[in-house]
Amino acid sequence: MSVDLIGTSRSFKHVLAAISMVAPVDSAVLLLGETGTGKEVIARAIHDASPRHHQRFVAVNCAAIPTGLLESELFGHERGAFTGAVTQTVGRFQSADRGTLFLDEIGDLPLELQPKLLRALQEQQIERLGSGGRPLPIDVRVIAATNQDLSEMVQRRAFRADLYYRLNVFPILVPPLRERTEDIPSLVIHFVRQFAQRQGKVIEEIPEALIDALKRYPWPGNIRELQNVIERAVIAAVNGELQAHGIDGPGERSAEPIRTLAQVEREHILATLDHTGWVIGGWKGAAAMLGLSRTTLIARMQRLGVSRERVQKGSQRADGQRHGGKPNHERRSPTGSSLPGASLVPTVRPL
Repeated sequence: MSVDLIGTSRSFKHVLAAISMVAPVDSAVLLLGETGTGKEVIARAIHDASPRHHQRFVAVNCAAIPTGLLESELFGHERGAFTGAVTQTVGRFQSADRGTLFLDEIGDLPLELQPKLLRALQEQQIERLGSGGRPLPIDVRVIAATNQDLSEMVQRRAFRADLYYRLNVFPILVPPLRERTEDIPSLVIHFVRQFAQRQGKVIEEIPEALIDALKRYPWPGNIRELQNVIERAVIAAVNGELQAHGIDGPGERSAEPIRTLAQVEREHILATLDHTGWVIGGWKGAAAMLGLSRTTLIARMQRLGVSRERVQKGSQRADGQRHGGKPNHERRSPTGSSLPGASLVPTVRPL
């Protein structure tokens, strides 16, 4: 395969095995998986390992082309087929003749176009718009991909069942990055080399602390998000060293839960009261610092459940639960680990 398929995790090995099985034959393949998992890379790998690898690999994103233009884009049109059609146009099917056509985001294909696609797959022939029904033979291997549940779409009649079964001959589930974290170091090294070469930089090592931070991040955008993060890190690299904020920033942001306005207000009032020693009134009191009248602040404290006694009891209870109820003077402060990427440790991962 000419396409780099990086990964040794168990879930990714299943994908590699599936590619080896289906590549030599012309059966339709349906790639399933979340956005950014690399479905087009898998499709190219299937094409490169197939007998059609000397022919064209043509990719179409069904969600990116307006509905009114998609039929012409796929099947082509004759001159005069519609307003503005001044020349004959070859569609993607004909461009991929004897090669592979990759239909990405197939779940977004309009219902009115699905019968025509089904006919093209079954009969291996197409009809250009304005051709008067004259068929044009083609020889195309189709690989489709989607991040949607097509079987569920079939049940609610948002996708044709016959087309679904025609595409779903050999399904391959591409795992999300969070299920193959052991592949992250290899992917990071690959992307660092790739972007360093493009930007004319030399990155000699990757701190192990940053790799650990990457493994902890859930990666909702999968490999595409990882690729973007590494590109930012290489851009921000100084003296051949990746910058921590360029890598572990997403993980730290995602780990922080979104708080309600009431929680933020309560914490701000508590911090102000703590600063003033729980003095509410007066020109040095919490009410003046917050820009509120004394009665308004007291009313908000009552609404938010803020009182000195409640805070002290809650703190004592939480403190006792953490340390088994031992008195404070008998406890030793635990040694906490630093936040991911807060400091660069000597341990490094060589490129």
